[in-house]
Amino acid sequence: MLSQRGRYALKALLHLARNAEESRQVSLIAAEETIPRKFLEAIMTDLRRARLVVSQRGKLGGYRLARAPGEITFGEVVRVTDGPLALIACASKTFYQRCEDCPDEAACILRRVMGEVREEVSAVLDRTTLADALVSAPGVLV
Repeated sequence: MLSQRGRYALKALLHLARNAEESRQVSLIAAEETIPRKFLEAIMTDLRRARLVVSQRGKLGGYRLARAPGEITFGEVVRVTDGPLALIACASKTFYQRCEDCPDEAACILRRVMGEVREEVSAVLDRTTLADALVSAPGVLV
């Protein structure tokens, strides 16, 4: 399930994508997207560390996307905010961990099914960019 942190991160990034021509301050994004300001500040710090946004100090400062909206995928954002897409660790490609109670991964039905789920979720999230989301739903609020 997408966490509130992930949801807010996507809302903030979509806001920046809609307003790509200028830097936006956290207080403005928080107010317009109905996100608690302090929570958004922490999220934006994480997004900056992940190089999804850049920040600028000063009177005209704020945040803007580090790359074009067509180059930032939902999958990338979700992985930054929520970690692995897989529902169980042994089905993850990037955060793999063997299950302690599994005697044979190759024969594990749960791992196989959860791997298929992960592949489908990943396919959708990794092919959907911020630009795609804005084009497919013009005028619709997230």
